[in-house]
Amino acid sequence: MTVHRTIELIAPSGYPHDPVVVHRALGRLRQQGHHVVGVHATERRFQRFAGTDGERAAELNRLADRSQKLPDIVLTVRGGYGAVRILHGLDYEGLQRRLSDQPVALVGHSDFTAVQMALLARSGLTTFGGPMLMSDFGAEKVSDFTMQHFWDALSKPSFTVTSRVPQAQPVDVSGTLWGGNLAVLASLIGTPYLPPVENGILFLEDINEQPFRVERLIYQLHLSGILARQRALVLGDFSGGRSFDYDNGYDLDAMIEQVRSVIGIPVITGLQFGHVEDMLTLPVGADARLEADGQGFSLTVSGYPHLT
Repeated sequence: MTVHRTIELIAPSGYPHDPVVVHRALGRLRQQGHHVVGVHATERRFQRFAGTDGERAAELNRLADRSQKLPDIVLTVRGGYGAVRILHGLDYEGLQRRLSDQPVALVGHSDFTAVQMALLARSGLTTFGGPMLMSDFGAEKVSDFTMQHFWDALSKPSFTVTSRVPQAQPVDVSGTLWGGNLAVLASLIGTPYLPPVENGILFLEDINEQPFRVERLIYQLHLSGILARQRALVLGDFSGGRSFDYDNGYDLDAMIEQVRSVIGIPVITGLQFGHVEDMLTLPVGADARLEADGQGFSLTVSGYPHLT
């Protein structure tokens, strides 16, 4: 039986530039019987952003208003850039009071990582790295894998992800699952918006970054002491970074081996997360156990808000 949900749209970053994609995404959600609110988030525009900083912050802060009914899902319209500009304007205490004991799923990835990190750091809220309105629900062909895992993850108290990608290092660790977009996360180092996670399982992804740029950002996490406080680093998808003749064979695999040799914690590869068609939905701030060997890995996640 299909459960119909109330889905509220938020646009904390860029504006959607293609109304055809917006129409397609909204049509699909409504056709499935879901009630979509906050459609005005797809219509605002200020410079390259989906509204002014104040408008975009107020959109999130509305969730702290007890006079307003909470949706089941808060779905990010798209990424891009702009979320970092609203972090100082969020009502962290109010959001914590309203949402900490509610089965509300805040979902997005890419630039939304900034909001997710800030909410975990300042409010202790678990959110979801997952699909967004434009890139996923509005795709010309929707990924069955992405949609199936999205609804499963949001509606179950726990789940296990398995992969047959062989791993170079055996791993059996437990800790807080956290992470998201590498560039966005690294930009928060030294700010009050990066959660001080100890003994965590950190997952990372990025797009259109060459291997040396990915390495530089990971080194930033390493040299700042963040990686030393984690139990494992899990790498998702890093597509779009074109290679040059100057690289002389220095590719993503070479970069991973270099990182593995210096950071002092296991590095797991092949997580289906990032700017990819078939994407997992991962709760940021949940409890997790990671097991890996030469046959692949499994990631079991629990302790996150799920829809009833």
